[in-house]
Amino acid sequence: MVETYLSFISDVGFPIVVTFYLLYRIEAKLDGVIDSIQRLPQQLFEQLKQTE
Repeated sequence: MVETYLSFISDVGFPIVVTFYLLYRIEAKLDGVIDSIQRLPQQLFEQLKQTE
């Protein structure tokens, strides 16, 4: 596995590998943001019902 990464780094260069790593990390955070946005209308509706 490590040999694969080292080979990839030597083939495409360090900046590209760092970019892929950062995109991978951001993807998980974006999934959380998307879930929160999708739940927002229901949460707002429930909150409005409680204030009535």
